[in-house]
Amino acid sequence: MTSYSPLAKIKPEGGVMDSIQEIAIYLHRFHNLDLFQQGWYQIKITMGWEDGGITSLGIPARVVQYEAPDLGSDDIHGVWRIDDKDNSFLTQPFRIKYAKQDVLLSVMIAFNLSLSQFQGPSTTPVSINFELLFAPITEKRSKLQEVLAACPASVHQFRIPPKALLGLHSYCPVHFDAFHTVLVDASIHVSLMKSDYLTSPQVPRGSGTAEDTIAEAIAKSNKAQNLMLSVDMKQMMPVKALLDARNLLLEDLKKLSKGVGRAIDLTDFMLKVNDVTLLHSIVQASLGAGSNAEVSGQGKPQNGLEKQKSNLPLDFRRSGLVGNLAPDDLLDIYNFLGDQVLHLWNTFLKFHRDNRTKVLEFLRDTWAKDRRAEWSIWMVYTKVEMPHHYIHSGSDESSHHGKHKRVSSLWKLPDDPAQTAATRAELHRRSIAQMKINSRSIQDMYIFGDPSRIPIMIVERVMNAPRRTLSENSYLRNIDCMNLRSSDIVGKRLGVSIPHQKSRDLKIVVFVHGFQGHHLDLRLVRNQWLLIDPKIEFLMSEANEEKTSGDFREMGHRLAQEVILFVKKKMDKVSSRSAKLRDIKLSFVGHSIGNVIIRTALADMIMEPFLKYLYTYVSVSGPHLGYLYSSNSLFNSGLWLLKKLKNTQCIHQLTFTDDPDLHNTFFYKLCKQKSLANFKNIILLSSPQDGYVPYHSARIEFCPAASRDYTKRGKVFLEMLNNCMDQIRSSSPGHRLFMRCDVNFDTSLYGKNLNSFIGRAAHIEFLESDIFARFLMWSFPEVFR
Repeated sequence: MTSYSPLAKIKPEGGVMDSIQEIAIYLHRFHNLDLFQQGWYQIKITMGWEDGGITSLGIPARVVQYEAPDLGSDDIHGVWRIDDKDNSFLTQPFRIKYAKQDVLLSVMIAFNLSLSQFQGPSTTPVSINFELLFAPITEKRSKLQEVLAACPASVHQFRIPPKALLGLHSYCPVHFDAFHTVLVDASIHVSLMKSDYLTSPQVPRGSGTAEDTIAEAIAKSNKAQNLMLSVDMKQMMPVKALLDARNLLLEDLKKLSKGVGRAIDLTDFMLKVNDVTLLHSIVQASLGAGSNAEVSGQGKPQNGLEKQKSNLPLDFRRSGLVGNLAPDDLLDIYNFLGDQVLHLWNTFLKFHRDNRTKVLEFLRDTWAKDRRAEWSIWMVYTKVEMPHHYIHSGSDESSHHGKHKRVSSLWKLPDDPAQTAATRAELHRRSIAQMKINSRSIQDMYIFGDPSRIPIMIVERVMNAPRRTLSENSYLRNIDCMNLRSSDIVGKRLGVSIPHQKSRDLKIVVFVHGFQGHHLDLRLVRNQWLLIDPKIEFLMSEANEEKTSGDFREMGHRLAQEVILFVKKKMDKVSSRSAKLRDIKLSFVGHSIGNVIIRTALADMIMEPFLKYLYTYVSVSGPHLGYLYSSNSLFNSGLWLLKKLKNTQCIHQLTFTDDPDLHNTFFYKLCKQKSLANFKNIILLSSPQDGYVPYHSARIEFCPAASRDYTKRGKVFLEMLNNCMDQIRSSSPGHRLFMRCDVNFDTSLYGKNLNSFIGRAAHIEFLESDIFARFLMWSFPEVFR
C-alpha cells in the first residue's frame, strides 16, 4: 500500500489554488411504476452551472459499473456510454414490457465542474437533468440508438444549491412526470476537490521523515516571512472552502458508518494526524514566536472519525494572521487539505461500493424523514376541537320559534368559509413568493422551480373534546406522538413470531372514481401511495364504470361485491404460499361521488365481516352531506337539467328530491349508517376553489346557510351532520386521526375559461396533479403504511 506526504505534492504551475466540483451520481435501479407504453428506454444525465453556457457544463470524469448487466438478455442492448458532444452520460438501453418491472443499473458516474469562473467556492447552483429516452418496442436494434436520441420522452430536473456544494450525500428519487411515472433509485454525492487531484503523483510513505519535511517547510516559511507579503482575503477563500469540505466529508462518513452499521477504515488517514503539527510550525514561523494568534480546533478527539474533525490550527478570518502568511504557506496548506479531502473521498467511494445497497437505504430513510420539514413551506397546520354536538332544542319548532340551540363552544361562522380559506391560502402564497430558499438539500424543480405556483395545503387536525387536557401546544408534536404510538403497536405486532411459518400483513387500497369517471382517474394518488408502501395491493374499481347515473344503493352493492372478491382472492394467494395472514388493512380512496359509493358499499350487509379491517379513508372532494345547500347557481342549473332531461337517479339523491319527506331520502338514511365508524384514519380533502362540491359537504362541517335556516331542511341537515360526526368522534383519545385538508391550487394557471368559471377546474385538478398527495402522504407516512 502506498500513501503520500501532505507537502510532497508537486504544486500547480504558477502556484494557483484551483478547485473543482465533483458530483457523483449513483443509479441503483429503474422501476416501472406507471409507464403507458412498452418499449426501449434509456436514461441520459447532464449537469452544469445554472448560469448556462457551454463552458459551464459538467464533464463525466469516471464511471464505475458495480455489477455488469446481463448482456445476453433480450431486454438489454449494449452498454453505457459517454457522449462528448454534450458531455452527457447514457445508461444502456433496456426494454420495459410489464408493470412493476425492475432493471438493475448499479453504476456510479462522477462529473467534474470547473470553479475557475468563481473567486473561491461557487455562489451558483448546479442543475442536473435526467432525461428519459424512448423508442418503440418494434424498432430495429441497429437503429435503436438513433431513435432514442431523437427526442426525450420526459425530463426531470434537480438543483443543488450553493450551500450543498461543499459536501452532500442525499437520496434523489427520479420520477419524470405524470405520463411517465417511474422510480429511479438514485443518490447524489458532492464534494469540493483540488483541481490537480487526478494528475498529481502520490509519494510513498517512506520517501522522507516527518521531521525532515517539517524542517524544510519551516525554513521555507522563514524565508517567506522576510518578504512579509500581504495576502488578500480572496486568496484565503479556496483554503477555507477545502477546510469546510473536509470537515463535512468527515461528518458525513461518520453518519454513514453509523447508519449502515459498518466501520470505515481510516488507518492510512490516521497515520497523517501528526502532520497537523506541520501547520502549527508554518503559522508560528510566519507570525513570529511572539505572536498571540489564536489556534483553534473543532471538538475533542473521541474516535477514528471524530479525531479527524479538528479544524486547521488557525483562524482564517483574523486579518492579522492572513496578512502575515506568505503565499507559499497558503499553497502548502491548500495542498495539505486537498490531499486530505482526496483521501477521504476515495475512502467514501470504496465504502459506498462495498455497501451500496445499505447506503442507499440509509439515505432514503433520511430523505423520507426530512420530507415534512422540507415541504412545510407549502403546508399550514392548525388544530381545532371537535364540538360535542351540533344540537337543536328537541322540542317542537313552534314553541321555540324554530330556533336552534348551538353548543357554547362553537365559533362564529364567517359568512363565506370557502372565501375565507381561499384568502388565507393566497396570503400564504404571496409570502412564499418573497422567500429566498437556499437550503442544503437537493431541490426537485417540479416543486422548487416556481414555489409560488405550488398548491397550498391547510391541514386541520380535528381533536376529540376529551383530548383537550392531553393536547400540547405543538400540532406536529401531537402527530409525532400518535405516530410513535402506532409504531409501537405495529412493532409489538411484528414482534410476535410464529414458529416455522412465515406471516405477513395484507394491505389493500381501493380507489373509486366519480361521476362518469374512469377506473384510472386516481392513478396519480395510487402511484404516490405505492412510493410510500410498495407492498400494497390496489384495486382500481371498475364495477361502476359507465354506470354512475343510477341508484347509489345499486352502485354501492356492486362495489361491495367487487371488493369482497378482490380481498378473498388476495387472502387465498397468501394462503397458497404457506404464509399465515397476520393482519389485514383495508383502505379506501374516493373522488367526488365515488365517496358516496364507498360509504354506501360499507353500509351493505355483505361488507359487515370486513369492517374490522378498515384502516385509512381518504375522501377527495366528496359530497358527504349532499347538495342541500349549494351556492353555485350555474352548477345547480346543470343538476336541474340532468334531473329533468335524463331523470338521473343519483342526482335526485344528491339533491334530496328522491323522496318528498326529507327523513326518507337516501342521504339522510346514509348518514345514519355507521359507514365511517370503523376507520382508524379519516382524511377529508377539499378545495375552496371547487365549485362542483359544496365546501361544507366535502369537509363534513356546519355551513352559514344552514345556521340561518329554521325550517325542517335546516333541522335535517343538522341531524345528518351530527350523525356523521358521531361516527368520526372517537370513544377514546388518540384512537382515530381525523384531518381536514384544504388544497388551494394556483388559479392563475387555469386562465379564464368555462371550467374555471363554473368551478370544475379545481375539481378535476385533484386528478391531474399529484403534488398535494405527495405532500400529504410523506408528511404523515404512518397513515399510509
